[in-house]
Amino acid sequence: MRGIAAYRGNLLLVGGFVLAALNLRPALAGVSPLLPAIMRDLGLSPAGGGAITTVMVACLGLLAPAAPALATRIGLDRTLLAGLLLLAAGVALRSADGVPALYCGAALAGTAIAVMNVVMPGLVKQHFPGRIGLFTGLYVSVMVGGAAMASAAMVPLAGQVGWRAAAGSATLLALLAAALWWVALTRQGQAIASPPPAVLTRPDAQDPAAPVAGRDRRSRPRDPGHRPYAALLRAPATWPVMAFMGLQSLTFYVLLAWLPTVFQAAGLPADEAGYLLGLTNLVQIAAALVVPLHAGRARSQTPHVVVAVLLTIGGYLGVLLAPTTTPWLWMIVLGLGQGASIALALLIITLRAPDPASVTALSAVAQSSGYVLAAIGPLAFGLLHELSGGWTVPLLAGLGACALQLASGVLAARPAPGRPT
Repeated sequence: MRGIAAYRGNLLLVGGFVLAALNLRPALAGVSPLLPAIMRDLGLSPAGGGAITTVMVACLGLLAPAAPALATRIGLDRTLLAGLLLLAAGVALRSADGVPALYCGAALAGTAIAVMNVVMPGLVKQHFPGRIGLFTGLYVSVMVGGAAMASAAMVPLAGQVGWRAAAGSATLLALLAAALWWVALTRQGQAIASPPPAVLTRPDAQDPAAPVAGRDRRSRPRDPGHRPYAALLRAPATWPVMAFMGLQSLTFYVLLAWLPTVFQAAGLPADEAGYLLGLTNLVQIAAALVVPLHAGRARSQTPHVVVAVLLTIGGYLGVLLAPTTTPWLWMIVLGLGQGASIALALLIITLRAPDPASVTALSAVAQSSGYVLAAIGPLAFGLLHELSGGWTVPLLAGLGACALQLASGVLAARPAPGRPT
């Protein structure tokens, strides 16, 4: 009987973890298909509409560094639970009446996603230490699948219940995940009331330069956790990695926010525009799963980066030049490029850092700066549309960002010195 209970507890734990991962993107991806309706209802300009996504993505970058401190204080399990509850509150507030509620709710939801983004890898290591690769791939795939699901479902749902209820439906998903996560941890006998053994350790825990036994403890800095970040920022190799992470995020979030609106302006129905965004997000799942398996065995990831960015450029060009001619083809090309790009950005971070502590530090630096850069994209895209009166100039600017992404990616993907083939 005890074995059966443990088996059921493990199933609940996996189910809660997967359902939590499913909440990482719908609150973001579900906004863009509803953007025309939101703008009409609230009288927002294109820049104001783009600012909804900008606020959320900015929180992903600016508030991500707070997650390790929170996890150290209350534990990874409770941090994820708090993130899910905050996400539910933020989405509900975002769907309430009024522009202030819209932006405040977006900020709360973005904060919650930032926290969950950071703790998910730690939870993989804590609960599934023997299957890190499997569960990392699982949660990334589910995360992208959640974006695809939200993109495809929002317009039909809004047609039945209105945009507020449709956008607020992610509240139920977050509450369901929070409930299942709590039950799973209770069944597992987790000490939720107290933090588990440290998983998100200080970045200097494995730093070769950290003080060791026999050195004068008084020489230790007051806050040694910041030392690796300063060292990383002084390293020339860090900057291309940061730039590639940020630019691939920017080119992704620009179209996540505005692609359905661009398609509708070209003459496609709103529901078809939402389905097309869902298609490109769905295709990203396959690319994100397959590309790292091959690229991780190669000495240099440069060819993979070049192909990924060229596919992204091809998708942008299709939307620019022939948005109503085989749009499904452009979305497949775009999805392959963007899915491969995010997978390669994370893979390069792992390969270039020499040890787990350095991987954590480099990931924090790259993702924080990347999301801050990405937050500029949707707002700038909307401003360019407002100033130019069309979508040609914004899409050309997006292509320029893709060119910078290619250049930084080639530099970031160069093999580390001395790495074997």
